[in-house]
Amino acid sequence: MDKLLLAGLTLLGLNLNAQINPIDFEPDGHGADWTWTVFENETNPDLLFVPNPFPSGINTSETVAEFTALQTGAPFAGCETMHGADIGTFSLDPTNAYVSMMVYKSVISDVGFKFATPAGASTGEIKIANTLINQWERLVFDFTGIIGEPSSNGIDQIIVFPDFQNRSSTNVIYFDNIIFGDSSLLTSGDINQRIQSVIWPNPANHILNFKAATDIDNISIIDVLGRTVLSTNPVSTSTTIDISALPEGFYSVMLINGHHKETQKLVINRR
Repeated sequence: MDKLLLAGLTLLGLNLNAQINPIDFEPDGHGADWTWTVFENETNPDLLFVPNPFPSGINTSETVAEFTALQTGAPFAGCETMHGADIGTFSLDPTNAYVSMMVYKSVISDVGFKFATPAGASTGEIKIANTLINQWERLVFDFTGIIGEPSSNGIDQIIVFPDFQNRSSTNVIYFDNIIFGDSSLLTSGDINQRIQSVIWPNPANHILNFKAATDIDNISIIDVLGRTVLSTNPVSTSTTIDISALPEGFYSVMLINGHHKETQKLVINRR
């Protein structure tokens, strides 16, 4: 078999189920540097990533996404990630078919969410209306009903409809902390509270140090293909990990405390 073809097939296999999670729009996280396209929103103003204008309640994170739903836009105006990039490629199963997302809105209206494949097959949007205004609220979308359907396999795009309604005015909506998980998301409370951790040195060489404001149940290091290449359960507020076996390159570090998650970027450089 041609070596180039073999390499391509291998890379395709490695990318399957390489779902990027969570999407928190933080400088050291995921989402803010992705290619988001706004559609059916008249002039299609860009999706912006701004300081959290209401850092209180269940969401004290620093950066959030801001979507301006124009009065003249379609009810289904929204934004989507790029096919073949950003979110990775994956299939839905019971471990990732629930989607948790935080929203801050000044009006009550449906929020829609759906997945799509490279061929354009869509899961169809699930719509949930917020019940609170002028405060952060967490919505959970249940896609378990379409597991096994063609549209649930080989997904590589997410689509968000922040204000699914006929509008009488222009509305600004904020959303944040998109997490894919199992049914525990339905009852997990403020799962997106930041752990407030520090990792050093970064870039790192052979040793990586962690310190957090609370005990860390699990630390996972994830490569650019979405593979977990190292995982440990320190059960401590500080620890040191030997990363000498990992190749140089770019990684994400996910720290978990119960249902709280935090992701930071890591560079390994031994020059």
